[in-house]
Amino acid sequence: MTTTISAVPQNDAPREAATAGRGLDWGQPFVYLIALVVAAVAVGPVLYVFIGGFRTTADLNANPAGLPDPWTLQNWATVLTAPRFWGNVAASVILAAATTVGVVVAGIMAAFVLARYNFRGRQGLYTLFAAGLMFPLTVAALPLTLLLRTLGLHGTYLGVIIPGIAFALPTTIIILVPFLRAIPDELEEAARIDGATRIGFFWRILLPLSKPGLITVGILAFVASWNGYLLPLLVISTGSLPQEFWPLPLGVTQFSTQYSQDTGAVLAYTSLAMIPALVFFLLAEKRIVGGLTGAVKG
Repeated sequence: MTTTISAVPQNDAPREAATAGRGLDWGQPFVYLIALVVAAVAVGPVLYVFIGGFRTTADLNANPAGLPDPWTLQNWATVLTAPRFWGNVAASVILAAATTVGVVVAGIMAAFVLARYNFRGRQGLYTLFAAGLMFPLTVAALPLTLLLRTLGLHGTYLGVIIPGIAFALPTTIIILVPFLRAIPDELEEAARIDGATRIGFFWRILLPLSKPGLITVGILAFVASWNGYLLPLLVISTGSLPQEFWPLPLGVTQFSTQYSQDTGAVLAYTSLAMIPALVFFLLAEKRIVGGLTGAVKG
């Protein structure tokens, strides 16, 4: 009698066991659901404001949650042809650019000292900067206003730029110090052997290696300054500077007060004020994530 034995591939047995033991992961759909809800909460108001800019005021009053019927560009034309809008844009560009430059320059110099120099009180100074993250602007509103009045900076752009740099430095220091500490000491020793001074090492080696962190803190400072409302409100709105030269967040408030009956134009103005910072942030998203990842690794 001949017995036939069918050979079963040995590799299939573990695969079948793994398939049998693998159940439906109910955690993943739940995570996706939470992510979709959070995204809807974050993006929904922005889309509503943007789409609302294409609606007439009568359409908004008749059906606030509907789509434009009809679609109109009159609101955008009204805002874009207003000289006040472009004055507000210029003011925001000046404030954001100056604040960003100041934050990057002051932040990299302070972080270099804290990361590469050994001196008494270094850790305490770093802790002081970290504590600055818990110091809100609202607490400093009154003393800051009095100080700016004493210095003659109240109602000026410098009165916004200098405090803006100061309030952005804690975040900048926290991000940059790990970057600079992660740079091997052997590089600095090799640079000294080649005759480079500490300034030369800082300029030629450390700055290029810290580029991801510098880009990250620069983007965060620019977006924060562009969207800043409370500081310009305290410094500029109570000064003698004409409203045409107020930054965009204050311009939105002033425009919505003046054109309170034209809801569509107010939404169009708000959309135009959000678009530059939003586009800038989205384009640089990967650099921000890369910079923060490098800071954590350092």
